[in-house]
Amino acid sequence: MSNSEEKIMTPGIPDDMFVRGNVPMTKAEVRTIVLSKLRLKNNSVVWDVGAGTGSISVEAALSAAKGTVYAVEYRPEAVELIRSNQVKFAANNLSIVAGRAPEALLALPSPDRVVIGGSGGELAAILEVVKNRLCPAGVVVLTCATVETLYHSLNCLREMGFHGIEGVGVTITRLKSQGRYHMLEGLNPVFIVSGVQST
Repeated sequence: MSNSEEKIMTPGIPDDMFVRGNVPMTKAEVRTIVLSKLRLKNNSVVWDVGAGTGSISVEAALSAAKGTVYAVEYRPEAVELIRSNQVKFAANNLSIVAGRAPEALLALPSPDRVVIGGSGGELAAILEVVKNRLCPAGVVVLTCATVETLYHSLNCLREMGFHGIEGVGVTITRLKSQGRYHMLEGLNPVFIVSGVQST
């Protein structure tokens, strides 16, 4: 890792610093909001379910320096990308769990923070495990790229007794150079939903 990368201490590491691939990655601006909603502690135990390239996992690990982050991902290409990013950013407290949720969650230590970026159609089952294992007053954050996922997420959190449920829609527009001009390039809108475990 270069000196310029070592100095970044705030959330929102630029996208191009991560090892990419064909696996979707949570963009820096959205990632920053997700991390703020997680309300990480220095010693948090975090599950990142559907970790993709590991961008959230890496940033969570750097923020919760005395904690542990478990990046859960079943796609082999994504697992390798997470491993590459773990090494690149020296995220030594990041543990990669190659497996499919919810089964892959069962043997993990109980978390106080959970982020769900992908559920493979198993959102209710994953949230059921999260509900049973999440520490009192623990936080769960979900990213929703479709209206159906947003609706399902809100319903599950309500039905499972989470409180402090919030939702925020994020629409990011970036400037893109086109010769001597700049065009506006919109990223796909994302809804970020969060809830707090009962005490």
